[in-house]
Amino acid sequence: MGTESYGVGPRSLDADRAMRDALDWLTLVADASEVLASTLEVEPGLRRLCRVLVPGLADWCAIDLVDDSGRLRRVALEHRDSRVATAALSGMPLPEANSASAAPLARTLRGTEPLRLSGFPSPEQATDPLHRFELEAFALLGADRAVMVPLRARHRVLGALTLVRTGPEGPEEPTRLPLIADLAHRIALAVDNARLYALVSRTSEHLQRSLLPALPKSEPLELAARYAPARAGAEVGGDWYDAFLLPDGALALIIGDVTGHDLKAAVVMSQMRNMLRGIAADRKEPPGKILARLDAANAILSPGQILTCAYALLTKPDPDDGWKLHYASAGHPAPLVVTRLGEAWFLEEGRSLLLGVRPDAVRADAVADLPPNCTVLLYTDGLIERRTESLDQGMTRLRRTASGLANAPLETFCDRLMDELGDSSTDDIAMIAVRVPETDDRLTRTAE
Repeated sequence: MGTESYGVGPRSLDADRAMRDALDWLTLVADASEVLASTLEVEPGLRRLCRVLVPGLADWCAIDLVDDSGRLRRVALEHRDSRVATAALSGMPLPEANSASAAPLARTLRGTEPLRLSGFPSPEQATDPLHRFELEAFALLGADRAVMVPLRARHRVLGALTLVRTGPEGPEEPTRLPLIADLAHRIALAVDNARLYALVSRTSEHLQRSLLPALPKSEPLELAARYAPARAGAEVGGDWYDAFLLPDGALALIIGDVTGHDLKAAVVMSQMRNMLRGIAADRKEPPGKILARLDAANAILSPGQILTCAYALLTKPDPDDGWKLHYASAGHPAPLVVTRLGEAWFLEEGRSLLLGVRPDAVRADAVADLPPNCTVLLYTDGLIERRTESLDQGMTRLRRTASGLANAPLETFCDRLMDELGDSSTDDIAMIAVRVPETDDRLTRTAE
């Protein structure tokens, strides 16, 4: 196989041809840039990019990336002839190559300049597994000449771009090497940015999950909770739930949502959660007063920070009386009550402004009598909000879905809500559910 390593430098071109090529290239770059900027999901974006590059820049192209373990994987492959089978060569790990591999791909990853290829030998002449894989791909997909370019960003090689012509038609590659090198640099930056974004998102999610509490033992009550990060854009936000037993035996239930979808939101969430825990444990006060104290502390420690929160106390003050929910909601969706007969309603009282707007606002609260064997659900807006619907539609869907699950075990109740309502959400979801028993047993306080 004949190969030449080319530096990138200016070449003189005929004026008309230069103008035509420049216009074609500007169009291609604009389309490629739009694709790269349209998503932070690496592989779908690169597959779309290959469809832009073929056939304008190549008869087929491939993009291979180096993963965290150092292995190569072909993440995108596109051929101008739809009859040519590419599925077997797309999305697969590539054979490993030693440091002295003669495979053009290995040489590209070791270098810094575009590598031009022609005169492809048969696969039987391969010197190592990666070399054989490449020659088999060239034979299967067709190849008259090719260019391979390393994808480099922040002094690291992230992969390689391969552009192949299957016949002598088309402009000569040396005239386009500067343009191809520029395109490879754009791809590398997009891949690097997407990986950095994913790393921050994973860090945020791990932090957020580590701060979510283990649920206390609260017999005869049943408790269950769920959390899921946003499914779109791999974002994480400030949603949280909490539950703990107070010294007087009351079960505190909390659900909250800090504005934002980044690491800062997760950090602020942990601060708000800890402040609310401290205030609730120190002050034996109604839920509205507790939220007012949290708002005052937020104004001092995190001025301008906006959040919603619902705080509730579940008690059974008298053996002959039923369970009661004393609750307050600061800009948060109303708690939902579901009976074993399938009746369901929202607790609409005890509402006030969200936190962080007016620290001196009066915080109302309310008390609801709970029927035996009912389920109380606290949740964040990711469970009900959809961009194409009104909030009322989302709340109606939640009420109907929860009503249909009234007799399911509590863990199943939560799983089904997440499955049926969470799949179409683009926001974080947190929920905590408690099931009131049929009997009149007192709440038994046990250590968390």
